[in-house]
Amino acid sequence: MAEELMFVWEGKDKKTGKVRKGEQTGKSEAAVKANLRKQGILPTKVKKKGKNFLEALNSKPIETADIAMFARQMATMMASGVPLLQSFDLVAGGHENPNFQKLVLDIKSGVEAGGTLADGLRKHPAYFDSLFCNLVHAGEQAGILESLLTKLADYKEKSEAMKKKIKGALSYPISIMVIAGIVSAILLIYVVPVFADMFSSFGGELPALTQMVVNMSDFMVANWMPILGIIVGLKVSFAQAKKRSVAFQNFLQRLSLKLPMFGELLTKSAIARFTRTLATMFAAGTPLVEAMDSVAGACGNIVYYDATMQIKDQVSTGVPLAESMAETGVFPNMCIQMTKIGEEAGSIDKMLNKVADYYDEEVDALVESLSSM
Repeated sequence: MAEELMFVWEGKDKKTGKVRKGEQTGKSEAAVKANLRKQGILPTKVKKKGKNFLEALNSKPIETADIAMFARQMATMMASGVPLLQSFDLVAGGHENPNFQKLVLDIKSGVEAGGTLADGLRKHPAYFDSLFCNLVHAGEQAGILESLLTKLADYKEKSEAMKKKIKGALSYPISIMVIAGIVSAILLIYVVPVFADMFSSFGGELPALTQMVVNMSDFMVANWMPILGIIVGLKVSFAQAKKRSVAFQNFLQRLSLKLPMFGELLTKSAIARFTRTLATMFAAGTPLVEAMDSVAGACGNIVYYDATMQIKDQVSTGVPLAESMAETGVFPNMCIQMTKIGEEAGSIDKMLNKVADYYDEEVDALVESLSSM
């Protein structure tokens, strides 16, 4: 579905003949004009509203934390007995980001027009994924929307915390290596030649290691432009290949799980996302086979995506979840045994949440270890 845009309009009231102006959301100019005619206004000018310089400067993107807060606040409002439409106004008014305010009010417009909350969320797939929309839909159908919004807020907050840990663990050594590379290049191009001239004035042969550094410096000074061009070219090519090629993205994701230490970190974070997402879906009463599509998308790695789809195929034929997880070969024995106990005890969502908590703690320990190194 196309996201609704803001339009500025001008028209003549059919009853009074007076010229009226205003703003209205719509998918296109034609849709806004049709809506205005229904309201008794003959539109003479309709155009998409643009941002002025200050609005563009102050514009902030909508973060995952904002979506988690939206779920949390809506659940709190509903628990307090605040009507749904009034809750939208309170949530929008309590946020400083105009983009977020517009998003919430757009959802409110859809609900006000007779649609469900899930339908309103589905119009904004950039912010509300299929898991979020499906759980809200299930909550509306079962009359437990407040409870599911709380679970969604918990899920989003824990997922976002996990992502920040992973980014922090990966960005720190990368930044160190980049700075080390820049400093080394500066030393080889500007500092070493000064010492090389000084050493040559002394006469005699230099030690092998010192001579190697001098030779590297001479090469860098003579070829720094081609080297810089190659580095920039490789970086651009890598970025474009990663952006455009799904096969290359999958290759990088598979390779990332085999890296020393970082591979273990990414593996444990993928298992934590798998188990937490599946636990959230189970708690909402979503059938296992239906839940697997959302779980696969939440894993964040092609290896676990493929494994989840394999599990989906097997459980759809009656194979127990724990057994199908074992067949994939990518889940550790502890995770499989906990899932099996949960299946036998009829408390699989609680067991999966415990597994997710365990792997969250494992990720924390690995991040601390990497930072120390």
